[in-house]
Amino acid sequence: MINYPHIQEEVQAEIDSVVGSSKQPSVTDRENMPYTDAVIHEIQRMANILPLNLVRMTNKETTLDKYTFPKGTMVLPTLVSVLRDESIWETPHTFNPQHFLDQDGTFRKREAFLPFSAGKRVCLGEQLARAELFLFFTTLLQRFSFAPPPGVQPTLEYKLGATHCPKPYSLCAVPR
Repeated sequence: MINYPHIQEEVQAEIDSVVGSSKQPSVTDRENMPYTDAVIHEIQRMANILPLNLVRMTNKETTLDKYTFPKGTMVLPTLVSVLRDESIWETPHTFNPQHFLDQDGTFRKREAFLPFSAGKRVCLGEQLARAELFLFFTTLLQRFSFAPPPGVQPTLEYKLGATHCPKPYSLCAVPR
């Protein structure tokens, strides 16, 4: 959010409108907060913390598009190929919460949104993780505004390893 203060302000306005400042955010609030939900989804799409998924193996001959994989073929899915696919996302390399909103501002699910993997091996804790992300994010933005330290230009650079890990950075959390 320190990189997108205008988006942070919009999320905070929605939090103020739906939750207020005296009540704790609740998972049930999410259905009334499409913009905040869209921002969280877009953060997950862009962050792509685990760029390479676990190795899989085909249990039978499998055809995908025009390619056929014999039984026993090792497959290493890369979620970034879907999360940043130029044929699916309007602005695949840009942080854009509108990817998850329709023209009326209603939240829309996207089939290509797979931050928890896909198929039989999808993260079993996905629903809990979604709830926790919403509560954590909304509670922080309800109580604080985040900004870079004066004179510091924030960056989204990361260290690549088994995961995408942000490079060290500083931020200011100002109580609201």
